[in-house]
Amino acid sequence: MSEYWDLWDEHRLPLGRTQRRGVPLAEGTYHVVVAVWTVNSEGKLLLTLRSPDKELRPGLWENTSGSAVSGEGSRHAALRELEEETGIVVGDEQIEFIGTAVKAASFVDIYLVTLKAGQDTVRLQEGETVDWRWVTLPEMDRMFEEGLLAFPLSYQFSRFRALIEERWRT
Repeated sequence: MSEYWDLWDEHRLPLGRTQRRGVPLAEGTYHVVVAVWTVNSEGKLLLTLRSPDKELRPGLWENTSGSAVSGEGSRHAALRELEEETGIVVGDEQIEFIGTAVKAASFVDIYLVTLKAGQDTVRLQEGETVDWRWVTLPEMDRMFEEGLLAFPLSYQFSRFRALIEERWRT
């Protein structure tokens, strides 16, 4: 079954049209992508390793992310992607919107999920990822410097690192 995205203009106003995933977007049109930073009760971030068979960014570490499908709000998309990619299900009170980045033809809505103790069991999505790990901020810094992070993640991390770090401390 094909996945369809709602289309938006550069001001994030709906265009009233959809487009099938995989078809290049026309200039001046955007779709919504979500990125989820998941923090466990020890203050470590969840990263997953992209399958070496993936066309884009194979073998690099990333956070949970994906596109909002037509008719879906970004918050719901973030919760859905988290469950699909990691098997982690959280309550609405555990997810916080922290900002939007505009990259290429995407509005990337970034969320922070804070897990409760015992809620950090991961089940990988077959065909998408092959490994996972919980990392500290210093470990994330090292991975960033060594080029081990997929570009969208490294961009988000550099832009929102201070905010994510602040949330860990509260």
